[in-house]
Amino acid sequence: MTYTLIHNPSCSTSRNGLALLQEKGVEVSVRKYMNVSEALTEDELRDIAKKLGASSPREFLRDKDAKKFDLPESASDDEVYAAMVDNPRLIQRPIGIKGDKAALGRPIDNLLDIL
Repeated sequence: MTYTLIHNPSCSTSRNGLALLQEKGVEVSVRKYMNVSEALTEDELRDIAKKLGASSPREFLRDKDAKKFDLPESASDDEVYAAMVDNPRLIQRPIGIKGDKAALGRPIDNLLDIL
């Protein structure tokens, strides 16, 4: 089963998470979601939330970027998903996905939980 890493190469935590997986010998398919050609859709984000066991997309929202992009705290889940699609910087990273499970890599050791 493929291990997919939702990855931003310009993020040190994301780079460290990828390095950890590689050090452990995990074969990783990297998804550079900040690239337009690899951007996440709203349906994919909803699927990630389900695999994370998240009740809301706010559980993998970068709070400091939400403030930067003026996403109100009162925004509905649908509005948060739409904002994440429009501004992928709002998505916390890295996120590991394997089968029907996902893990938010903060701290990066969490990425190993779904092996």
